[in-house]
Amino acid sequence: MKLKMRFLKRIFFFALLALQFSLLLAQSPINLRTIRFAVWAELDAYPGLYEKSDDMLSYTRTRIKNLSEFLMEGMVNGWKFVYTPSDKLRGVEEYLEILPEVPFTEHDKAKLRYSDQFFEENKVTVWCEYDRSDYQIQNYKLWSGIQNPVIKGRGLGKISDGFEGIETAARNALKEAVRARYRAEIKNKPKEISGSVLIRNPPLVGITEGQYAIFLDFFLERDRIIKYTTY
Repeated sequence: MKLKMRFLKRIFFFALLALQFSLLLAQSPINLRTIRFAVWAELDAYPGLYEKSDDMLSYTRTRIKNLSEFLMEGMVNGWKFVYTPSDKLRGVEEYLEILPEVPFTEHDKAKLRYSDQFFEENKVTVWCEYDRSDYQIQNYKLWSGIQNPVIKGRGLGKISDGFEGIETAARNALKEAVRARYRAEIKNKPKEISGSVLIRNPPLVGITEGQYAIFLDFFLERDRIIKYTTY
């Protein structure tokens, strides 16, 4: 009974998350020039961080900065990925590698702006903004062309892992999106799938059952699928 209730709670959480995400898209048209989304970090995850002074918040802000750069890089330039599905019969373990299409330069990082900081219970939240250049706007328009399908995924990561927990959740969201896409296309498990994605809309991050949950949608540009030639 408890397991069933947990399952129903998780389904309700993700349904609510997806609903919030769809409402966000319906109410807020994509701003091609300025990207803006909220990022946050817990204060009680760090011993001694009980005062809201600049010194005490320095580590938390560093964490927020790292998270912002990671997600913004995926929205501005995109990520390359290599995915190997698990295959127990062949003794192959699941593997996913993500690399930036074009790594953020120091100039890109300097363009990030943080504003509207506020505290709520044990969290500090700020809004992160970045202005695309004319070239980056044109790049987004190329990604959004009809030839690049949209894929969506939800991922989980441990809160205890800090920034790495949200990064893990984002990786899992990409992995779920890629798997859902190719399960419908490929009859037999491939050896490897590689391609590129661009995060299409601001990420939606929440917490469920002690884990980060992130919902991401992407434009997909497939490079290649390698099939097993022999068993």
